[in-house]
Amino acid sequence: MARMHTRRRGSSGSDNPAADEPPEWSDVDADDVEERVVELAEQGHDPSVIGLKLRDEGVKGTPVPDVKNATGKKVTEILDEHDAGSDLPEDLRNLMARAVRLREHMAENQQDAQNKRALQNTESKIRRLANYYRGGALDEDFRYTYENAVDLLEDDA
Repeated sequence: MARMHTRRRGSSGSDNPAADEPPEWSDVDADDVEERVVELAEQGHDPSVIGLKLRDEGVKGTPVPDVKNATGKKVTEILDEHDAGSDLPEDLRNLMARAVRLREHMAENQQDAQNKRALQNTESKIRRLANYYRGGALDEDFRYTYENAVDLLEDDA
């Protein structure tokens, strides 16, 4: 599949190994994993960072290679059950934060054509992603604007 805003082809991604159960060296209780996920979320970590921390640090010293194998639920599902998740999806929030930073940079550097193009591309990605999430994770009448993004990021922080 080609990349969205370039003429180059994308690189293929790696696949997770096909495993039905956690490895025998990672015998962590599902409840302990869920508690650790909620604890990390309350510390302000995103779902992707939570997965990395569980992989690297683990629960009680035992690494968790795959949260879904260990608990039967994804990290975001666990966060939704315990009301510890964010109001915005992580990918949309990261793109909005990038757009806000680019907009602030453009206010100081009006002649920066490369970042002007980067801002246009980022806002285009945000609009596409907002269409995808509209009606589910986002309100039906959600529209992206710079002011709206700043307000949402301040509320989410």
